[in-house]
Amino acid sequence: MPDKSGMFMDRPVSLNTKNNLLEIEEHMYILDDVKKPNVFRNMFPYSEVPKIPFNDRIVPHNMPKNIWITDTTFRDGQQSRAPYTTEQIVTIYDHLHRLGGPNGMIRASEFFLYSKKDRDAVYKCMERGYQFPEVTSWIRASKEDFKLVKEIGMKETGILVSCSDYHIFLKLKMTRKQALEHYLSVVRDCLEEGISVRCHLEDITRADIYGYVVPFCLELMRLMEEYQIPIKVRACDTMGYGVNYPGAVIPRSVQGIIYALHTHAGVPHELIEWHGHNDFYKAVVNSTTAWLYGCSGVNTSLFGIGERTGNTPLEAMVFEYAQLKGDLNGMDTTVITELAEYYEKEIGYTVPERTPFVGKNFNVTRAGIHADGLLKNEEIYNIFDTEKFLNRPVLCAVSNTSGLAGIAHWINAYYKLSGDKQLDKSSPLVTEVKKWVDQEYESGRVTVLTDRELIEQITAACQKLGITIS
Repeated sequence: MPDKSGMFMDRPVSLNTKNNLLEIEEHMYILDDVKKPNVFRNMFPYSEVPKIPFNDRIVPHNMPKNIWITDTTFRDGQQSRAPYTTEQIVTIYDHLHRLGGPNGMIRASEFFLYSKKDRDAVYKCMERGYQFPEVTSWIRASKEDFKLVKEIGMKETGILVSCSDYHIFLKLKMTRKQALEHYLSVVRDCLEEGISVRCHLEDITRADIYGYVVPFCLELMRLMEEYQIPIKVRACDTMGYGVNYPGAVIPRSVQGIIYALHTHAGVPHELIEWHGHNDFYKAVVNSTTAWLYGCSGVNTSLFGIGERTGNTPLEAMVFEYAQLKGDLNGMDTTVITELAEYYEKEIGYTVPERTPFVGKNFNVTRAGIHADGLLKNEEIYNIFDTEKFLNRPVLCAVSNTSGLAGIAHWINAYYKLSGDKQLDKSSPLVTEVKKWVDQEYESGRVTVLTDRELIEQITAACQKLGITIS
């Protein structure tokens, strides 16, 4: 950043070993202890839709060699639904361990500590002895809350350190300097006990990045150097305002935030984590962007369950990882389907039918012309081998638009017919079922046919034709 004269003064010149170019050292960012809150009213006029301004400042891709997923199913995920029982938490935690695989791709899972139920779950999960997901906690920046962490013997805890002036001035009724000093005192208390800290920079997409966030993180890095204990920085897009558009202005720019944390605050890649919300449908793409620009960890919740519109879905980032890296690095994606079934059968939560990867209809087609393509080659209309990765064979729902091809595909998929046993649309059985389907819709039906109805009609048609399906 140039001085007021427009020139860089006598600042050190050094070699950037990543691009082998000489650079002038950036100036030291100091706390801007403003008297009045900066709420970026030009971007966030409350009586209007938020604005996305641009200044066309671009930062480079800088994806870390190692990236991973962390989980907040038992923390943020519990803020928008009935609490899980202790047994449910332990079962889900076991599934997350299997899903993450031998390389610990689901690196950590965070827990509340406030109720006996939550503490019991923490103890039981810790007793499992898994290296991953590591059991971690979440507390407010309170010395009283810290006592809970000490009592349980946690190795790491997250601390809420809200960083926007909306929170500092309007909620906490503090100045930036007061908030910074308060947060640092709690962090220091944790470090004194040998507990690693994860600082949750709440509402970072409405925060003054260079006037508060970077100076605060520089102080955190000094404490880390002093105590030789890792301090993680979680960038929390609490309201979902983050965008991934090149050249967008901070604090809305995801890549701009990650660049500032890594380059100007000096936070190592492996200690930066992104936590996104889906208020503007951008949770997944913003999380991926954070990875691409220097963040190793992406915080997620199963099925996106979380505050308001939810968090970044864990299952989405599993497949984002595979697309970026070219493999799953040991993750067992079939566990995703097991979890969806567990939620429906044991917890009573039904994932919306069209939710990618886990919804009942995510790989079900209804159009007859699509069914004809699937019958010839399922790659034409299926995103990947969903049977291999999710134990979910591609399906065709049967309706008035399915045609003979759709009925044939449904029978083949449901009864697992393969090779010479597969039926095509000229099969007498398919023709017989099609007659019944046509009669249903000619009589005024408007809904899709259920599996049970189809099985009954297929059984009756087989008896009429004197054939069996095997």
